[in-house]
Order: sequence, then C-alpha cells, then structure tokens
Amino acid sequence: MCFSAGASFTAGVLLTVVGSETVRKVHKPSQIAFASIPVFFAAQQFAEGALWLTIGQEGHARAERLFTYLFLVMAQIVWPILVPLSVLLLERNKTKRRILHVLLVAGVATGLYYAYRLIAYPMHAEIVGKHVVYQDNTFNSLGLITTILYLFATVAALVVSSTKRVYVLGIIMGLSFIVSALFYIRCLTSVWCFFAAVMSFWVFYIVHDEHKKFHFFRQQIRKEVVVS
Repeated sequence: MCFSAGASFTAGVLLTVVGSETVRKVHKPSQIAFASIPVFFAAQQFAEGALWLTIGQEGHARAERLFTYLFLVMAQIVWPILVPLSVLLLERNKTKRRILHVLLVAGVATGLYYAYRLIAYPMHAEIVGKHVVYQDNTFNSLGLITTILYLFATVAALVVSSTKRVYVLGIIMGLSFIVSALFYIRCLTSVWCFFAAVMSFWVFYIVHDEHKKFHFFRQQIRKEVVVS
C-alpha cells in the first residue's frame, strides 16, 4: 500500500483472509483464476510492506531490489494477464469471448513489454511524501501505448463481461484509475494497486453470491428429484 509499512501489512492480512474465503467458495474450476485475485493482491501488499522496511536502509540494498521487482512483476506482468484470463474463463457468450481473447493478447503483450523493461533497465523505488514511487532512468517512448493496452487488459476485460457484478467492478476500477492519475500521478502504480486491492472485497462478494446461487439451484433440483 502507498501509505506505510503497517498499512501494507494490515491490507495483506485482510486480503489473505478474504482471499482464502473467496477461494473456498469456488464450486467450479473456471472460477479459480477470478477467485484468486484477492490472494494475488495480498502477496503484492506484503511485498510492498517489506519494501517500506528496506527502502533506503543501509545494508538492505538486495532486499530492497528484490521487493521492488517482486511488486512490479505482480503489478505490471501478472495483473494484465490474470484479469482478462480470469474473466475469459467465466464468460459464456461467444462474441464476448472473442473480444476477451483479443484483450488477453493485449495483456500478454503488455506483460512481455514490462518484463523486457524490468530486465533491460535498472528500476528503483523511493519514498516521496507518504507514497512509494517506482521509476527508472530511461525515457519510455511507448509509455502511452502500453498504458492504454494495460487499461484495455485490466479494465475493459471486466467491463466486457456478461456478469453484471463483474461489469460494475470494471467501472469501479476505471474510476479508481482516473482518481489515481489525477491526484497521485507520480506514484500511480502504487496507489492504483491499493484501489485495486480494495476491489478484492467486491470479488469476494461476486464469488460468494455465485456460490449461494449454485447451492440454491442444487437444492431445488434435489427437491424435484425427491418429489418425482
């Protein structure tokens, strides 16, 4: 989280609990990727919490570098691939599945590009005010294009979904990005990941509701079998 080590670790613990409960509510394999989103964010928050404790500390340069790259791998590589993939696995509409396949390709391309940058250029993190800023010393001429592809993969994929609650999640994610960009542009990566982590509670609600519907219909079927 972008405010302090304590806040990051607290968020990590809460998201671990929420993530465990979300995964526990899964009743079919296609839901696993989507349900794992809170667990993913829990790991990300723990990584940034550890970064808060090591950043700028003498003798902790290796640990600082490790947690910096761990956070960025999850934020810039895993996230744009996981989101469209998880929504694609849930989607049944053929037309929307085709769109999601395109968005997944965009997510993979974005992830590969960021992977290349993490390997090719030195990346470092610093605390500015009460926020963590991730940056490198190179000029990114493809920054706008990759940002657009990133948003297509992470936000548009949710909006495309036929599931209304997933669609709402996409709208909230889009609005949170706008807020983050307007007020926290220098630490956009960290702040938006915080907003996205909060959305994990909505993911739990979606999976939990589907779990209730599944058991309700199963009970109805059992009743009909008994009556017949």
